[in-house]
Amino acid sequence: MNQAVKIIKGLCGAALTIGLCAQVMATVVEVRTTQGNFQVNLFDQKTPKTVENFLAYVNSGAFFNTVVHRSVDDFVMQTGGFQFEDDFPLVEVTTAAAVQNEPELSNVRGTLAMAKLGGDANSATSQWFVNLSDNSSNLDVQNGGFTVFGQVLGDGMDVVDAIAQLPVFNLCPAQNPQCALASMPLQDFTSEDANNSVEIKDENLVLIQDVVVIDADTNTHPELTPKANTLIKNNNGSSGGGNSGSGSGGGSLSWLVVLAAGALSFRRWRK
Repeated sequence: MNQAVKIIKGLCGAALTIGLCAQVMATVVEVRTTQGNFQVNLFDQKTPKTVENFLAYVNSGAFFNTVVHRSVDDFVMQTGGFQFEDDFPLVEVTTAAAVQNEPELSNVRGTLAMAKLGGDANSATSQWFVNLSDNSSNLDVQNGGFTVFGQVLGDGMDVVDAIAQLPVFNLCPAQNPQCALASMPLQDFTSEDANNSVEIKDENLVLIQDVVVIDADTNTHPELTPKANTLIKNNNGSSGGGNSGSGSGGGSLSWLVVLAAGALSFRRWRK
């Protein structure tokens, strides 16, 4: 597999932040998927450690051909954990040290946040998710709060929503039915295909083909006013309820995943 390594020309300089919904100027990246592309404004100044961590993976080509491995209705679309290297099984993305949690901004619709392990606020590495709805009452406080580090721009959520509308299947092995692939979206693949044990091919996967920096200017989208996470301060980081269960956009994931043709446990969850 030829990984495209993208060189970051520069990171943002200092920017003023005022009040709870301060203007944030930052790097813009483009997420290129098999379902279309969408652009994201990164909040370099508000969550500098998280953005630095994310861009390190971008720069190394780590997101090249990563699968969208989790999709939950009206909750999150998650990726960044597993690569398709021209054949099965999927390969786990090689991760660096975990990044410190920065729960400064709110998990509202259209924001990007880091996934992490349950019970460990500072465990985020390469996996990230897009909030499909306003998850602030849950994810702003659960597990120390989930770090929002970017926002989808323009009509980019049309692409994300299209992915979220795809049918999802449980591709976990029978011995580990709640692995990280328990809610994986597939395209051009049906319940009938699953019932007939049709082999999953590369064209059925929803792939993040790459993530590239398209604008490293410090003055990108100064009009954005991301919502601050006020709940984490009021709740002192206490755990919240909500739709996530053990997942919570990353939550208690089992990282040891076997995805081999003929060794899949198919269960269709929607559509």
